[in-house]
Amino acid sequence: MKSGFSLFLLLLVFWSGWSQNTKEYDLYVRDTIVNYTGKKVKGIAINGSIPAPTLHFTEGDTAIIRVHNEMHHETSIHWHGLLLPNEQDGVPYLTTAPIKGMTTHTYKFPIKQSGTYWYHSHTMLQEQNGMYGAFIIHKKEEPKLPEYTMLLSDWTDANPHEIERSLHKANDWYSIKKGATQNYAEAIGKGHFKTKLTNEWKRMHAMDVSDVYYERFFVNGKTEDHAPQFKPGEKVRVRIINGSASTYFWLNYAGGKMDVVASDGMDVQPVSVDRFIVGVSETYDIIVTIPENNTAFELVATAEDRTGQASLWLGKGIKQLQQPLPKLKYFEGMKMMNDMMTVGGNMKDMGMNMSLQQMDMNAVMYPEITGKEENKKDVKMADMEGHDHSQNSTSNPDIVTLNYAMLKSPVKTNLPDGPVRTLHFELTGNMNRYVWTLNNKTISESDKVMIKKGENIRIVITNNSMMRHPMHLHGHFFRILNGQGDYAPLKNVLDIMPMETDTIEFHASEEYGDWYFHCHILYHMMAGMGRIFTYENSPPNPQFPDPKKALKMVYNDDRRYYFSAEVGFESNGSDGEMRLENTRNFFDVEWRLGLDKKAGYETEAHFGRYLDKNQYLSVYTGFDFRYHNSLEREKNLFGQLSTQDQRAVACIGIIYQLPWLINADMRVDHEGKTRLQFTRKDIPVTERLRLWGAWNTDFEYSAGSRYILTKYWSLSAHYDSDMGLGGGLVLTY
Repeated sequence: MKSGFSLFLLLLVFWSGWSQNTKEYDLYVRDTIVNYTGKKVKGIAINGSIPAPTLHFTEGDTAIIRVHNEMHHETSIHWHGLLLPNEQDGVPYLTTAPIKGMTTHTYKFPIKQSGTYWYHSHTMLQEQNGMYGAFIIHKKEEPKLPEYTMLLSDWTDANPHEIERSLHKANDWYSIKKGATQNYAEAIGKGHFKTKLTNEWKRMHAMDVSDVYYERFFVNGKTEDHAPQFKPGEKVRVRIINGSASTYFWLNYAGGKMDVVASDGMDVQPVSVDRFIVGVSETYDIIVTIPENNTAFELVATAEDRTGQASLWLGKGIKQLQQPLPKLKYFEGMKMMNDMMTVGGNMKDMGMNMSLQQMDMNAVMYPEITGKEENKKDVKMADMEGHDHSQNSTSNPDIVTLNYAMLKSPVKTNLPDGPVRTLHFELTGNMNRYVWTLNNKTISESDKVMIKKGENIRIVITNNSMMRHPMHLHGHFFRILNGQGDYAPLKNVLDIMPMETDTIEFHASEEYGDWYFHCHILYHMMAGMGRIFTYENSPPNPQFPDPKKALKMVYNDDRRYYFSAEVGFESNGSDGEMRLENTRNFFDVEWRLGLDKKAGYETEAHFGRYLDKNQYLSVYTGFDFRYHNSLEREKNLFGQLSTQDQRAVACIGIIYQLPWLINADMRVDHEGKTRLQFTRKDIPVTERLRLWGAWNTDFEYSAGSRYILTKYWSLSAHYDSDMGLGGGLVLTY
């Protein structure tokens, strides 16, 4: 009897301990239809909502999370910022098997930390469709402080795969939607004609702050969220998560200063600021005070490109608005960019030793900083010191903008003793073709970076692109070497601005596995901007019976080809081009079909490859068939008998992009005939009016214009030396 009672007590104690320390969730992933803008579009909901439900845990818990995929296609969940066993990390085909349609996957891992984190799909572009949610871990003995979670996100009605394809085509429809084409008419009107000419001389397109046009920006799935429960005088902890796919947000509070107390889940010594920017996937905890009675104070998140915002209202009563941020001065940014770049497409050494967000080069575009006639040198110096200027045009050094140099851990963060290895990563990219790389190689073009348990890995990162990149390391925290010595802050995401060089270091503390390091702008990651850290002598992952096949699936993300086409339906016939291309290779077919035998037909096809880092240079091979009913046999510019009227040849050639975005195409066919052609497309005269032209040494020429009606359709008018004058509609896809 005694032994039975003892066993009962033992089971009771075991059950009590298990029930207190284990927390379970069931997440049901379903395709859904949403309507945020008056248009019904597809989304992905978890437990019926976008964003997904907030998951709450306490440090020391064991998490059991069952993900029920009720879609007909595979999915995944990555637990962003969490320290967990490698097979629980949730990167499909790399650490965790994808969750196939109509199946359930159970995640189980210990909660070994506290702080503000989040979770999201790591499968293709599902995160953009709504698969993200907050993951909050409370300390065991947390100070009693009112708190609220502020999950930021961006929303587009467009199919994310169509967005991705358009970005690789350098379609400027998103710039049109933003009012940011920086066309020649606008340049002349604002006194920046020379700036625009110089920009194109250096082979650059319009200044870009954010790649995608978004219809809405959200706080917790709404454009405005309200938290009326907070009372005057209360201090409130706001857990801010940037769960967007590609948007940076500026945070401002109408109620006064914000005390930043944590970043990426890790505590920092409180630092009081007036504003700060949250990079894609970063989290910050702030403490704010509700100042007055009968007033709701706006905590506003403004998209970096100033195309929209989302607000959280703290308190109850009359709304106290935060002054909105004004429209960016793009030509000032273009002028700065011209000064920073060489005509060869490389960044100049400006001798400014930029790092840690201390000098925001975009500051020249901020009217609230520069005013109308401010000295740009003073602006730069103030920005380096972490100060900002007031909302009017006069300087106010009391306004403080957060930067990484201001973050300091409350405890020492020195790495354990161990061998130190230093890696150098250069962030590189080609905005025209939307190629994003580390050291000019995508993930699929690079070997895994092998590391050993116990090593200390130091990474020196230089951003040699004109975009900022939030680099995220899975499964580890790194120290930012920011001048705080033993108290360097710990983070898992680092925003690296153009021209910056930053240094991070982490201890290789895990036993085994592959750990992703990548840019967290979704479309940059999918283009291949990242690396895989792999622990030496890792055992096989039992979730992947064929590891080579699984890794090939990971690599397929940045090896994909993107289709584009331009087809003219015009009064003098049809001309057009279809193109299939990926990071390095391209296939294209061109044609011109006249309405009679004199106009005839022409068709060319090419297979080519880009050779250099900036992808100015490419080589190709292909064929050229054409027929025009003409008895004239002229010589070309090189004195060779021209075959422009009747031709059936194979050819090889080389294309080089010249200044002003002019493509020079030199080719030789199998009969020894040579042709040099110059082409310039898409000269932005106004926001929607474009000009183009071409000429070659066979004395063929064409020129025309198109007026953009929608993303896919334009009105056109052009003259062709073979087909004559024509006009009509052009489909651009």
